Formats: sequence, structure tokens, C-alpha cells
Amino acid sequence: MTPLTIRLAEMPGDLDLFNSFRYPLNSEIIGDLTVGRRRPEWLWLALRGDRVVARAAWWSRPGDEHPLVMDILDVAEGHEDDAVHLVTTALPDPAPEFTRFLPPDWQRSDADTWMSVLEECGAKPFVERLRLQWDPGTPIPAPTGRLTFRPPAEGELIDLMTLVVAGSLDAHTRDELTRMTPRECAEEQYRTELTQYPSPPDWWRIATLPDGDPVGFVIPAHNGYNPVIAYIGIVPAHRGRGHIDDVLAEGTRILAAEDVPRIRAATDVGNHPMAAAFARSGYRTFQRQVDMIW
Repeated sequence: MTPLTIRLAEMPGDLDLFNSFRYPLNSEIIGDLTVGRRRPEWLWLALRGDRVVARAAWWSRPGDEHPLVMDILDVAEGHEDDAVHLVTTALPDPAPEFTRFLPPDWQRSDADTWMSVLEECGAKPFVERLRLQWDPGTPIPAPTGRLTFRPPAEGELIDLMTLVVAGSLDAHTRDELTRMTPRECAEEQYRTELTQYPSPPDWWRIATLPDGDPVGFVIPAHNGYNPVIAYIGIVPAHRGRGHIDDVLAEGTRILAAEDVPRIRAATDVGNHPMAAAFARSGYRTFQRQVDMIW
């Protein structure tokens, strides 16, 4: 057999070679390199002769020194051992989370060699998520008049996020709460995620009752790829009363008013109340996402 070569992908010359595996993120590689979401040292190839037998890549936010997530791993049939060598060679320390986008009806099978390779390298499944999309022309529920919406006051959003975090059904948030207080978790998410979006913060909304009591919030945003419902929450004291539908509809209206081509969102498969709210609001599941951790 031709000897195995593991090396960095040289861009843009190796782009066609790197993209010899089909995957939804292929079209974003060069753009990500240009804006700093990827670095040349984060794209790897395993070859036998001129044939790519495995590839791997990492992603982060522009300006980050270390990769935030491993988001590409593809393996040619019969080359699982080569892929293990690739991952063990290229994997940063500490190893970031892995994420994979899959068809909406995905169920694990023997064809998911990427998963077997990662498990051989010490990773384990963490959570499965629904990737959701609202398309223009989909009806947006009309305002019910039960809630009023306004931009957040100084410091108010973190206060409300702290309340929401404490009772979250989100697997990542619950994991963070094993290491941080709810306040620390809210501050971290605000600093590292919400403030990093290139979209204007004046899209953000606080939902209140007519007497001004805050019920929850929604963060419509643009993540550099798509318009998104970045974060949405109802404070524990007001849950179970259907307010989530009004809040989600308001966030959808704000983005739809920008004449966007789509709106995307995501929630854990196990977060049944949030998944049901998205479905009622006309969001369809267009992909699944599997996250793994070391």
C-alpha cells in the first residue's frame, strides 16, 4: 500500500483536494480563512499517494488564538486507521468540542465512520441538536398584545440571562453550570458570544408584561453566515404560560423586516418545549447536529 502522508493543507492550492469530500461547509473554507475564522495550521490532510483518505479542520471566531471547535472530519471507506492517525497528529491540546451537521432524519449507522474514528481517539457523544430554519413567506404569528417589547436597559440582559441560565434545559449550559455560577455563565456567554455578532444590538428585545415586569428576551442577530435567533429565554417565574411564542415571533419579525433570505436557529433535541415553540412558529428542521467532547 502507498505510504500514508499527513500534512497541512496549503490554501488555496489544495482547496479542490481538501474539498474532495462533500460536506456543507466546503463553500465556506476560503471565506473563513480570509476573515480569520480558520487558520492555515487548522486544516489537515491524510493522503496515500495523490488520494485524500481523510481530512480534518478546526474553526474559531476571528481573532481567537485557539480553535473553538473541530467541525470537519471525513474518512474514505476502509481508511479509518488513517483517520485515527490524522486526528491524533493534528488534535490540539486541550481538544476542542467536535460538531457535525447531518440530514434531518439522521440516525447513527455503520456509515458514520467519522464518529467511530473520534471515539477511537477518546471522544464521546455529548448532545444532539436540531438545526432550524424559517423561510420568507412563512406566516409569523400576529402579536397577541399580552407583551410589550423594548431594547434592554444597561446591565438588564445579563440579569435576565442569569435567571434563565439557572433553569436551562440546554446541555452546554448545564455543563457550564458544573464549573460556574449562573451569573458567571451569563456573563461569559454575553461577552464571548452576544457581543461578538456583527449585527446591531438594537435588534435585541426585552419582553415585559403591561405593568413592566420582564418576562424574557430574544436576541435576533447575524452570525456572519446567516440571520439567527441567537438566544431566547423566559424567566422561570413566567414559564408555562405560552409567552415563548410571542417572544419568538417578535424576534422573527425583527429579522424578517430586514428582508433576510432565511432565519436560522438551533436547540437540543431533548429541549422539547423550545423545539415545539420553533415548530409552532414555522421553523423547520433542515439538519441535525451532533456534538462530541473529549
